[in-house]
Formats: sequence, structure tokens, C-alpha cells
Amino acid sequence: MSISSTKIKSYKIYKAKAKLKKPIADATHTLHEISFLVLRLQLENGVIGESYLLSFQYSPNAILGALKDALPAITGYEAYDTGIVNALLNHETEYFGQNGINKWAAAAINIAMWDAWARTVNQPVWKLWGVHRNKCAIYGSGGWLSYSLDELIEEVSGYKERGFTAVKIKVGSPNWKTDVERLRLVREAIGNDLNIMMDANQGMKLPEAIQLARKATELNIYWFEEPLHHQDFEGYKNLKEQTGISLAMGEREYDTQPLTELIKRNALDIWQPDILRIGGVEAWRESAALANTHHLPVLPHYYKDYDVPLVCSIPNGVGVESFDWIDPLIDNPLVVKNGFAHPHQHAGWGFRFLDEHLQEIK
Repeated sequence: MSISSTKIKSYKIYKAKAKLKKPIADATHTLHEISFLVLRLQLENGVIGESYLLSFQYSPNAILGALKDALPAITGYEAYDTGIVNALLNHETEYFGQNGINKWAAAAINIAMWDAWARTVNQPVWKLWGVHRNKCAIYGSGGWLSYSLDELIEEVSGYKERGFTAVKIKVGSPNWKTDVERLRLVREAIGNDLNIMMDANQGMKLPEAIQLARKATELNIYWFEEPLHHQDFEGYKNLKEQTGISLAMGEREYDTQPLTELIKRNALDIWQPDILRIGGVEAWRESAALANTHHLPVLPHYYKDYDVPLVCSIPNGVGVESFDWIDPLIDNPLVVKNGFAHPHQHAGWGFRFLDEHLQEIK
């Protein structure tokens, strides 16, 4: 195989949808659709690299436009030219903004390039970065505010039955006392052996967050995710100082500046990078390295099939988040056993979306 054979030759974009029986809601969003954009890059050697992003019902034309603007610029680059392509796209998007949808598009390309290169050399991606562990803890996520109490208990009990050792539920109800009652019922349902975390999705103000955090301590809640607006750094500091609760954040961030600001204030306990928002593999790993220099663990947001291999490749990775949304749509769902997820053993990211679930977008 010649080196030129690994050049990017062509690309296609697809849409896929997960089944959703009815809308689900957290403190700040109501989701009517669980959808994904899937990108496939084909190399001259015939290898195909794939990536996907979680899109819901939001701004479908905007994110498609960002992808369609970026993709022609990368044709002809080698699959391993991830840093070169990142710099190219960063330059191309400077005028209208490098963050937001442009960062998502660049990250989708980056992830697909890593998949293509790892498949070319016939290795799982995590073995290319250096291995720190061969499995990682995984927690069940959900607990939507739109759930009835019966639906809430059914979901968390299901996670326990499947061997998960931790669950996360949504908080940020109009009355924080409602959240306390939901947390109490979850604790009663799953017992004291499982960790419970709570996520407000930036939907609370500081006084209510303080009250909820104090009550949550009585229920042995493990950590509190995104209680306040993600740029309210002083608010996070005050919440930490007044309650002592462990705080988790990072999924909304497009760079590491918020991580730096929270570290300065001793206002963060768990860093949660989102691989699409932060810009792809290199940016994710750079943020994890910065967290490591300050002895902060990394527990990333949403993308378990990408995050498990990434977490296995860093010293401070402690776990990943699990939703089941893509599992029926792919050929090789992650193996979860006794509260741990095991990285895919196949080349690349180790999974593909099944063609029958994809609709090509022209």
C-alpha cells in the first residue's frame, strides 16, 4: 500500500434516528427527536472512516451547512493529517467563528479521520494512543424530568438489573423540593450500593442549587452536574464553598478556558469534555491532560463509543456516561458488564452504523 492511497477521496453525510416513544425533558430543553448525523470519509485505498454527532431537532440546516462548507477543503489530505486538517479548518472558520457549529463539523471530520487511519493500520484507536486500562466504569444516564415517578423508578431499577453501579438523574424542577423527593425515591429503589448523581443542565439559580445540594448530601448524592450557567464561575465557587458538594462540568465547552477558570477558584471536581464540542480527539486529550496536571478526574459527556477508548488511554479517566440510543443502530454495541465498559476490539472506533438505518443527505 502506497502512502498516497490513504488520501481522502470522497465523503457522504447521512441521518439516523433513534426511537422515541414521547418527548423527554430536562431543566432547560424538551427533546422531540433523538437524531444523529453520520459522516463517512472514503480513502483512495477504499477504507471508510465514520463518525457521528448527536443532533436532536436543533438547527439541522446550520450543522449540515457547516459540514458541507468544511468537507470540500479536506479532500486530498492523508487520513493521518488530523492536526493539519484541524489547523486548516480553524483558519477557514475564523471569520464567522471557530466555536459552535464550526467546531462540531471539524470534530466530526477529525473523528472520522482517526477511524479511517486506525482501520488502515488495522488497530483499535485506543491502542494507537497508549493504554492505561482495558476497561472503565460506566454509569446509566437519564432520569428525565418529564418522567412520571413510575417511569423514573423503572429506568434506574433497569440500570441496576443490568449491572450498572451508578445512575444519574435530572434535577432542576420548578420547585427544588420536587427534586429532593425524586432523589429520595431513587435512593429507596436502588439502595445504598449504587452511586447516584444529579444533573441540572444549567437550569438552576444559586440559592435553589445550594438548598438542593444540602438536602442531596443527606441522600449521599455523589456529584452535582451543571447546576448553574456554565460561565457562572463565581457561582460554582460559592456553591462549592457553601455546600461542599462535588461539582462536575465541561460538556458545554468549546475550549479549556472554563476549565482554567474553575480550577483557579477550586470550583470543579470532575471534568466532562464533549468530544464534538471541544473539537475532536486531540482537543479532548489536551483538555484531559490539563485536568490531570491539577489532579482532576475525567468523566466525559455522552459519546460512550468514543469515550471508552479515550478514557482507557489517559491516566485520569474514571468512567463514561451511557445512553442506549445508538445501540440498535450500530453493528457492534459496547459490552457492559458488572458496571464496566470494555473498548471495542475491532479496528478504528470498532463500530459502524447499519446501512438500513441511514438516510443519505445530498
